[in-house]
Amino acid sequence: MSSTTTYQVRPATLRDAKQIAELHNATVRDAFKTIAVDTPIPVTPLDKRQAYWREAIEYSEPQVHVAIDEDRIVGFVGFDRSRDKGTPQTMGEVWAIYVAASHWSKGVGLALWDAAREGLQEEGCSHVSVWLPIANDRAVRFFELAGLKREMSSAKTVAIGGVKVEEIRLKRAL
Repeated sequence: MSSTTTYQVRPATLRDAKQIAELHNATVRDAFKTIAVDTPIPVTPLDKRQAYWREAIEYSEPQVHVAIDEDRIVGFVGFDRSRDKGTPQTMGEVWAIYVAASHWSKGVGLALWDAAREGLQEEGCSHVSVWLPIANDRAVRFFELAGLKREMSSAKTVAIGGVKVEEIRLKRAL
C-alpha cells in the first residue's frame, strides 16, 4: 500500500493531546459498536486519556503522528518498538491507529500507516506487528491489505474497561 492522499501527517505536539484524546474516545465508541453489539462501551475519562497522550508525545513513547484535514486532527498513529516480551530490537509495533469515523475509507489510515512504517524503518526496525480485536473487521482488513498476516497462535483475551475482547497479532516485514 502506498499513500496517494493529500492529508498532512506530522509529528504530534503537546498542544494536540486534547484533540487526540477526544478523537481516541470517539473512535473507540464508533469501533466498539461494531465489534461488541449490546455491550457497554468502555471509554477512558478524557482527562486520563489526555494525560496519557501528553506523556507519550513528550517522551516519544510511542512516537505519535497526526493526520490533518483543514487544520483539524482527523486521525493519529502511535508507533515504536514492540512491547511484546522476547521480541528483537528490530521488531516495531503500531501501538494505536485511529481515524475519525467521518474520514473512514478516505485515505487517512493509509497516510498514517505510511508515516508509521517510515518512522519504524528510520528507527532500524525490519518488521512490524499490531494487536487488533479479532472482531474489528475494518481494522483487520486494513492491516491485511497493508501486507500484515495473522499470527493465529497469538490470539488472547484482554479486558478493555471490564469488557473481554479477543485480540490477535498481525505481522509483516518492513
